[in-house]
Amino acid sequence: MTRRIGVHVSIAGKIWESLERAKALGCNTMQIFSRNPRGWQAAEFDPSDIANFKKLKIAYDIAPVAVHIPYIINLATPVDGLYKKSIVAYVEDVSRADVLGIEYVVTHLGSHVGTGEDKGIERFSAALNQIINKAKPKTMILLENTAGSGSCIGYRFEHIKRIIDALDHPERVGVCLDTAHTFESGYDIKSKIGLEKTLKKFDKLIGLNKIKVVHFNYSLSELDSHVDRHQHIGKGNIGLAAMKRIINHPGLKSAAFILETPKNTDKDDKMNLKIVKGFIKK
Repeated sequence: MTRRIGVHVSIAGKIWESLERAKALGCNTMQIFSRNPRGWQAAEFDPSDIANFKKLKIAYDIAPVAVHIPYIINLATPVDGLYKKSIVAYVEDVSRADVLGIEYVVTHLGSHVGTGEDKGIERFSAALNQIINKAKPKTMILLENTAGSGSCIGYRFEHIKRIIDALDHPERVGVCLDTAHTFESGYDIKSKIGLEKTLKKFDKLIGLNKIKVVHFNYSLSELDSHVDRHQHIGKGNIGLAAMKRIINHPGLKSAAFILETPKNTDKDDKMNLKIVKGFIKK
């Protein structure tokens, strides 16, 4: 099986140019935004750009592709105006992913803004049901675990299980496991024993087969800090040996590994990708 390793790439210019960037970096999977991640407006794709995207995706064998939902969307908010606006924008993003033939939409789980985790999980689950029932997406929605800063939900595996269990169509939803967030939220994936314990717990609650993408991120923050800070591979607190164990773990062999490490230039992505590719056991 060909291992799928990539990074989050820019969509500047034409949407299909993101595939050119990924190819130039040596990626065979990637993540993008399909619009400005901090804005509500999204311009429609030109039909020729859609066609070029689909053509290059096949030609370059870049799959799966993941679209990350904009940061401004909050499906756990108690504010009705933002809640409704977030649902509309989410349906748009899922539809945009479908038009491009993209496999996954990755979503953060939002913030309950002080109303409590139970209420936040309830709001998120209800919103996701509305979105799936309305959009009927071909793309799979992936729930991303969080570091647990502020009033964010999703930093415990139990939160993700409760959301999936509340859905009318749980088969349309998978998981994006972020290694930095996992570590920062208190799961000890640094030690061999800790990694096995963490994945065993996830498997029991949700199932390792639900993990379709791994955000292969290094943490600048400490274990159980609940502070979301990514770092270049090898320059933070998880440890190179731990990252090597994670990417070679048999329970994660079918997942795509996508880096969201800091970048000032393409050289940063090339550096991190080279290290990660060196982890793979032949």
